[in-house]
Amino acid sequence: MNRGLYAMPSCLSNSCCLFCFNLFLGSLLNVALAADPYVFYDWTVSYTTASPLGVKQQVIAIDGQFPGPILEVTTNWNVAVNLKNNLDETLLLTWNGIQHRKNSWQDGVLGTNCPIPAGWNWTYQFQVKDQIGSFFYFPSLNFQKAAGGYGGIIVNNRDVIAVPFGTPDGDVTLLISDWYLKSHKELRKEVENGVDLGAPDGVLFNGLGPFRYSDQLVPDGIAYQTINVDPGKTYRFRVHNVGISTSLNFRIQNHNLLLVETEGSYTTQQNYTNMDIHVGQSYSFLVTMDQNASSDYYVVASSRFVNSSSWARATGVAILHYSNSQGPASGPLPDPPNEYETSFSMNQARSIRWNVSAGAARPNPQGSFKYGQITVTDVYVILNRPAELIDGKWRTTLNGISYLAPSTPLKLAQQFKIPGVYKLDFPTKLMNRPAKVDTSIINGTYKGFMEIIFQNNDTTVQSYHMDGYAFFVVGMDYGVWTENSRGIYNKWDGVARSTVQVFPGAWTAILVSLDSDGIWNLRAENLDSWHLGQEVYVSVVNPEITDKSEVPLPENTIYCGVLSSLQKDQAQRVKFSGATSAKPGGAILFALFAALFGNLI
Repeated sequence: MNRGLYAMPSCLSNSCCLFCFNLFLGSLLNVALAADPYVFYDWTVSYTTASPLGVKQQVIAIDGQFPGPILEVTTNWNVAVNLKNNLDETLLLTWNGIQHRKNSWQDGVLGTNCPIPAGWNWTYQFQVKDQIGSFFYFPSLNFQKAAGGYGGIIVNNRDVIAVPFGTPDGDVTLLISDWYLKSHKELRKEVENGVDLGAPDGVLFNGLGPFRYSDQLVPDGIAYQTINVDPGKTYRFRVHNVGISTSLNFRIQNHNLLLVETEGSYTTQQNYTNMDIHVGQSYSFLVTMDQNASSDYYVVASSRFVNSSSWARATGVAILHYSNSQGPASGPLPDPPNEYETSFSMNQARSIRWNVSAGAARPNPQGSFKYGQITVTDVYVILNRPAELIDGKWRTTLNGISYLAPSTPLKLAQQFKIPGVYKLDFPTKLMNRPAKVDTSIINGTYKGFMEIIFQNNDTTVQSYHMDGYAFFVVGMDYGVWTENSRGIYNKWDGVARSTVQVFPGAWTAILVSLDSDGIWNLRAENLDSWHLGQEVYVSVVNPEITDKSEVPLPENTIYCGVLSSLQKDQAQRVKFSGATSAKPGGAILFALFAALFGNLI
């Protein structure tokens, strides 16, 4: 099966195998996980030159690929990604939607990890425990996501678990994103100076610009994405909005989109002619090639919730090419939803439901977890505000607090019991006091059941993401949330996911079971909002002394802040000694490795 539109890396050299053995013996990842297979990647992150919109510019590539390689694994596999930072600034990768059960050490955000300095490497080690579905990774620091550095993640079902649809004839990953000609450093500086991002210069499909559907809007000579298909076959399209600020409407001319999965949850199977995909969200559709192929067909991702003519260029166009196509695509693009029908997108979001009868990573049906019958232990009404000046700097806030990342990551401060790094006093609602910059985090109750209501006081759609968990989207509506709003909650088949949209002047409610130890990031996915402080962390500590199941401090931890003196020389840390860079061609699974050496631990 064709696993997407860009190649997988492999690790074929003896030195790589030697590294695998040394890493296994040296760190063991987690003794309890030794029976599960391992997969290893060796990635170099660096700048390269590309011209997605016809103008040469610097982008961030992984092993020379823009976008980066697809990371494809199966439920419960253990993953090691050795990352070499060849940028001129610090780097972390985060894994959008991967839960890192009881292992927030691998989350790749400033609250859990010290940044990887320029010229250094660091090895992520995690298990995709009890997960399936479509996700992506991206750089979490320094506004770097605006320059690329992202790629798709596929987590396949184990063979013993039934999938609630037939095996597709092909698997296509599409990374759609708004795109700016300015560098990420220029954009970062402007945002910090209170300048709005404004309309993007274009929308990309897998790092490529639009097909020339309009002579006025699209310059000649731009490379575009072509998706080759055969008539009568059905393909799985995994579509991720990896952009920085723009909601995008995805559609394929004359073809229905049968929604089957979103961010690790199988959904009730419904046909859509288009789908609004907000920043940070991922969807899987089955698309059947049932047209007569009189010509190629447009695949479109266009900006949503904007009316200005300056946004006319913010449309990405790829081509769906049947093997028996009789000619190129031509004519107007398929129509988007009416921008003035403000309820369309919300009603569409409400229509996405959990498939309660399907198994996912485990054989038991998803609906066997009856979230609507669980007593809520904590309620947080989290209100955002547009950027404002706080102490002379432009900042964004949640409940009046703009998050300040300390020099020592929260997780390390917790591990070493360092006082004064953070406060467990994030308010449950907006307080009647001036906005401030602070390191205030949520004190979550272990095995508690938290209700979070996001209230959007901004003028644009905002997406919010929670690391470590999938939460249940139980309600959304326009206006101000009140306790009476619970009357419209979906307590049966609200979809479980990790990123949810909140419309301007509206609220969205989620429920989440805090059963995974760690410190977990809760953030705005809109990069300008996130960069200026719209995030918080949730601390979940297991108080039971005899049941400490959290993954211990990694041996290759990078130390910074007040713990800088603990940092060993780079050469003494885990790395791919002598291994060649990954090459395209399918990841190597060391299942035999686990079988051969499992008796050593």
